Amino acid sequence: MSPRVVYVAGHTGMVGSAIYSALARNTNVTLITTSHAELDLTRQTEVEAFFSEHAIDEVYLAAAKVGGIQANNSFPAEFLGENLLIQTNIIRAAHQAGVQKLLFLGSSCIYPRMAAQPMREDALLTGVLEPTNEPYAIAKIAGIKLCESYNRQYGRDYRSVMPTNLYGPGDNFHPENSHVIPALLRRFHEAVQTGAEQVVIWGSGTPMREFLHVDDMAAASVHVMDLPVTEYREHTQPMLSHINVGTGVDCSIRELAETIARVTGFGGRLVFDSSKPDGAPRKLLDVSKLAALGWEARITLNEGLRQTYEWFLAHEQGVRG
Repeated sequence: MSPRVVYVAGHTGMVGSAIYSALARNTNVTLITTSHAELDLTRQTEVEAFFSEHAIDEVYLAAAKVGGIQANNSFPAEFLGENLLIQTNIIRAAHQAGVQKLLFLGSSCIYPRMAAQPMREDALLTGVLEPTNEPYAIAKIAGIKLCESYNRQYGRDYRSVMPTNLYGPGDNFHPENSHVIPALLRRFHEAVQTGAEQVVIWGSGTPMREFLHVDDMAAASVHVMDLPVTEYREHTQPMLSHINVGTGVDCSIRELAETIARVTGFGGRLVFDSSKPDGAPRKLLDVSKLAALGWEARITLNEGLRQTYEWFLAHEQGVRG
């Protein structure tokens, strides 16, 4: 059997690089990647030319513009526009080139702000989105629906997975535009280095969040992609829709901060700035579909945070934005 040719879009990002590493262990896979200099995914003609030049069997669509609450609030046009362009160009070009299998990576922010917890897949489009990341969420919803539409109209096998909050090696540790875990890891680390007596944390500390290590996300992505189409569709009918990926366990932001304080060795006070936005009060995914399909997360939050902090220390000079 000749190797499958797999294109990983976004292979330099945290999620894409983890997926690339997971696939690289398979000797029956030939991987294709492109840098931004080689291929601008927001340019339709470039993307179409790329797919026409390569005989690709499968696509993992991990490329996206991502960021935390502040980045989403500051750059809503880019978070909506660039993500719409990237995913539409890739999905459409893949279809035109005859690529039958594609996996689209979304986000748990697609669900309504006040969705029942834990959030099931059928909560999609049942209520108002969280305002702080609405543009990003709308882009991801459009990606799900585009995959659904190609499946329904053309018989494609385009699947979607919705991960909870991700973290791990290769994350963005920018002091303003990063997600909560890398932002706090950096803040606590710098507090230790400077001998600060306190660390200020955005929000009240009460919101509940679920966190998934990026290596678990990569493993889940490959697992879902490799499922027989009949088994995948049995669990995603009637719309050939998406599957949640998470741990099924959450914690408060205060508990997260306390754990990161221990991991980094910070012994000072935690101060919560309630003038900053909390975001949704709770975000926990129902992962029963994925469990029924034979996959569960393996890396605990404590273990994952320690691993991520070790990576940060080893790469500190290269990740300081």
